[in-house]
Amino acid sequence: MKLIECPRDAMQGIHEFIPTKHKIAYAQSLLACGFDTIDVGSFVSAKTIPQLKDTAAVLKGLDMSQTSSKLLVIVGNGRGAELACEHEKVSCVGFPFSISETFLRRNINSSIEDSLKRLSTIKDHCIKNNKELVLYISMGFGNPYQEPWDVNIVIGWCYKLVKLFDAKIISLSDTIGSSTPKSISYLFSNLIPELPDVELGAHLHTTPTSWHEKVDAAAKSGCVRFDGAIKGYGGCPMAADRLTGNMPTEHLIEYFNALPSGSGIEKGPFQKSMEMALEVFPG
Repeated sequence: MKLIECPRDAMQGIHEFIPTKHKIAYAQSLLACGFDTIDVGSFVSAKTIPQLKDTAAVLKGLDMSQTSSKLLVIVGNGRGAELACEHEKVSCVGFPFSISETFLRRNINSSIEDSLKRLSTIKDHCIKNNKELVLYISMGFGNPYQEPWDVNIVIGWCYKLVKLFDAKIISLSDTIGSSTPKSISYLFSNLIPELPDVELGAHLHTTPTSWHEKVDAAAKSGCVRFDGAIKGYGGCPMAADRLTGNMPTEHLIEYFNALPSGSGIEKGPFQKSMEMALEVFPG
């Protein structure tokens, strides 16, 4: 079971710029907690996501000598992948592929056809630089734009991405918080047996009252990779004006600590990160 902490997702929609030194200190604290991966930043247009224009400086400021956690950054095209791959500290490069044409244009100014071309270039950069490619299926649990959507379309795209790009890590993203226990269970229980060589993850957005049923549905369907953000901060600023927050990491830890396997997260360091989050995030 892998927990991925996502300060990048938590920060990206905040208008007030968070000083680089605060981002470095916060990410450094997270590196001590025992997360499998820290989604720390992105190499995308500074005009699109100005909050993350300092990702290169954040990476430079991190000390990786005392952690087993990997660092992940998000990119939107080949140039972003090229920049990400220049950093030895980066282990994983994430690409937000979407089965919604509308959302792709809002998010990375791309069509589905163009995104597949971009993905081919990004994959080449990852292979050349020994980076893991993480594919996010945005709108993986619903579509608010009146475009065709059902679970079989999602499953079909997962098969296609595996065939075209030999995808090894695919995370289904609940971009607008529309997932239900039924859709979560159906997707993971059908995909996991059919794609045994693929690590399938859940990037769930949720309300304060629905988190448990969503995590429970994914875990009981065999999902072993979960994204979260402390306090549920953030969401996707390109998806809607009213955001549904990220899955609170503390709830993920609570859920998995109640199981025999545990969460693998260090209690003391995580508590320090929780306290630091209250200082880093405005409001």
